[in-house]
Amino acid sequence: MARIKGVTPEQSGLGVKLAFFFTRRQLTKLTGRTPERMVEPLEMFAHIPPLLAAYGKLEQATSKLHELDQRTRMLAELKAATLTSCEYCIDLGSQVARNSGLTDDELLALPHYRTSPLFSAVDRLVLEYVAGVSSTPVEVSDELFARLSAHFTEPQLVELTYVVALENLRGRFNLALGVGAAGFSEGMVCAVPEQRR
Repeated sequence: MARIKGVTPEQSGLGVKLAFFFTRRQLTKLTGRTPERMVEPLEMFAHIPPLLAAYGKLEQATSKLHELDQRTRMLAELKAATLTSCEYCIDLGSQVARNSGLTDDELLALPHYRTSPLFSAVDRLVLEYVAGVSSTPVEVSDELFARLSAHFTEPQLVELTYVVALENLRGRFNLALGVGAAGFSEGMVCAVPEQRR
């Protein structure tokens, strides 16, 4: 249960109501589901409407990025979500990843990516990078970055780094405020949170 009460549409102005409406529509399109608590993170941002507006623009810009292929992006975002252990992010990310073509077996194999035959060498490299970027402090060696650079262009590397950092922002925000799973993956296989080393 969230630690603070979110702003409801009835308590908000037109801009916040529109943000809720369009986010519900987009999340339904991405997941095929409409759980009741699907916009709970936005209800937290809505306590500061200019921040909600800025965050909305950030998410809109993010949705237009297409340097990375969908599989790589979904693996990176979901792995970052499992590393922060954000229930909302894992719930949503599992459903979006599944709808993007990742299998249930791949979702469950994320904690064991280093040894799983389900992931290619490039997948494993990306997942290793995600783990490094998601560490505090960040643990990305020159050697790891050089290996990654052999497979991705500079714009792709920027997008990859950005989506991982953004997923960390989402997860840490939700965790601190007690935002939990919304039910996007209810009744289906869901990736699992990872234990930190």
